[in-house]
Amino acid sequence: MIDETNPFVRGYQALSIRRLLIVSYDDECPLTYLPLHSSQAHLTDLEVTPQPCMFCEDFVLLARGRPIPDDIDERRLSFGLARGVIYAVMAEDFGKPIHIGDTYSREAAEEVVKRLTFSTGHYSRCWEISSGHVHAGTRGYLESLADAPTFTGLLFEAFRVPDADAVGVKLISTPWTDDNLRAIEDRTASALYREQVDACVPEDLIELLHLAAAADVRFLIFDPDAPTVEGLPLYKD
Repeated sequence: MIDETNPFVRGYQALSIRRLLIVSYDDECPLTYLPLHSSQAHLTDLEVTPQPCMFCEDFVLLARGRPIPDDIDERRLSFGLARGVIYAVMAEDFGKPIHIGDTYSREAAEEVVKRLTFSTGHYSRCWEISSGHVHAGTRGYLESLADAPTFTGLLFEAFRVPDADAVGVKLISTPWTDDNLRAIEDRTASALYREQVDACVPEDLIELLHLAAAADVRFLIFDPDAPTVEGLPLYKD
């Protein structure tokens, strides 16, 4: 789970779409919104409303002329009317499920997801931040890496920004989570951390890169004229 104190986290994670039926069952009770039972999930929007239904806390089952699956206890079901269909856009926010909003067609919901994820599927993959978020010695370390002809092999590489007093870092194989790194690099985030420490990467840089990589940031530009980021350490040496 991404730490909610990580200032690099932007946007929602794990966007998804749920088709829900709008069910009324009592004039004095609010509408309820539930998915179709898996045995009827193939039905189109036009086939499911409006018509009588049975429902419980987990699903809706259309009642008109349709058999009840053997594994369902009818005594658990209440009766109502399926009035319409909505497509709920869902996401995770620091590992917690949240409801973003509703649309009335899958196409509209897919457009919302597309706009929230952009064409790459990720928010804020490139950040320009103040070079004061690392020590002066660390800035010198990055400049030396940018001028070196060899690669670090530590899942980040430095580069110069032409005509600017800035240096950039490209992070590789993000996000640096155990699951992703095991699948791509056959190592864990803690193992990568130890490798970077053993290679004498400055500690302030390691901490900052791991925060950024956990949020799936791909590029960091350190510029003395860039704004500071609230929640990140600031060094005045």
